[in-house]
Amino acid sequence: MVNVGIAGQHIKSLQHNGSITRPSGDNEITQDDVNRLTADMYRLVTPPGSQIIHVMPQDYKVDFEGGVTDPIGMAGVRLEGNFHIITAQSAAINNINKCVTKAGLAIADLILEPLASSVSVLSDEEKEAGVALIDIGGGTTDLAVFKDGIIRHAAVLPFGGNIITQDIKQGCNVTPNQAEQLKVKFGKAIAEEASDYEIVSIPGLPNRPPKEVSLKNLAYIIEARMSEIIELVYAEIYRMGLQDQLSAGVVLTGGGSQLQNLEQLTEYLTGLDTRIGYPNQHLGKGKIEDVKSPMHATGVGLVLAGYQAQDERVARPGYGEEEIPPYSYQAATPVAAPVVPSFTPAPAAPVAPAAAAPEAPKPPKEQKGLKFLGDITRKLKGILIDDFDDKQY
Repeated sequence: MVNVGIAGQHIKSLQHNGSITRPSGDNEITQDDVNRLTADMYRLVTPPGSQIIHVMPQDYKVDFEGGVTDPIGMAGVRLEGNFHIITAQSAAINNINKCVTKAGLAIADLILEPLASSVSVLSDEEKEAGVALIDIGGGTTDLAVFKDGIIRHAAVLPFGGNIITQDIKQGCNVTPNQAEQLKVKFGKAIAEEASDYEIVSIPGLPNRPPKEVSLKNLAYIIEARMSEIIELVYAEIYRMGLQDQLSAGVVLTGGGSQLQNLEQLTEYLTGLDTRIGYPNQHLGKGKIEDVKSPMHATGVGLVLAGYQAQDERVARPGYGEEEIPPYSYQAATPVAAPVVPSFTPAPAAPVAPAAAAPEAPKPPKEQKGLKFLGDITRKLKGILIDDFDDKQY
């Protein structure tokens, strides 16, 4: 079983309040009470064709006393909670499920991609102080805002690195492959940083001369589209009233964050401190340096989320709103060898050979998936730090 990321314009987020009434004879609120309140949120009626994938508590009220972050152990009859709920389109979930099933695997949990990226990129201090994570991917730009260690807002914008490539293709009249190479090798997010006299010559079509592209013009194309993306993200933050709560500023990650001068452009447009987020927050020294690139932030975060679930051994709602059994590093329990008697029995007459034992049933697909995940985690164990168990996400 594997963790799978999901993103797209169909992702929606909303706030909802829920409450339960406990028996007056019970003294303290337990984890079961909190789990029951959270499970009620999964039963909310959603628009047709959508499905709840995440229910994340913001704060609680115990007998109308608000601002409670952890109600366990408190005495009270009425328990209320404010939850951040994220929904996804059922058709998109079904397509992902089909792809994973055809690969011989099963989905353990669907995780929103900016949440997965935050696991590998952000520190606990940044989440506590307030930070906006902007994950610039190929097709979308994902936003996740954290404050007081809790996610406050999540959104997905339908613009990413691919649309910049399309702009370069049309503006410079080149092929898509050449446009991508120009963006990666020579692209700058601020046109003033590009030289007026630098020109790149790229091969032309068959039987045609090479084409010359001005790096200044290339930077103007990139800056125009990149400014639009950053402004849309900041407008989403401003719409939720979170612009004044980001003490830790902005963290850029994803493949699109590797554009030169993108940090300076983001600081200029938002007025917030900005850094590039690398997925090495919980990785030790290793030979696989490519994994530490921002473009792998989501993938590393999905692996780390799997480690967290394995270490906690806690069943949680997963794909299809079913309870997922606790993870295990061991794939299947080996069949025990026959027990040899500790004494020597007396000689007996020859006995006819017994019938062959029935063949052991094959392990179910879930156990095969666990064995696959166990193999992956053992291979990655060398690059994870030992103190990951102490982190909370």
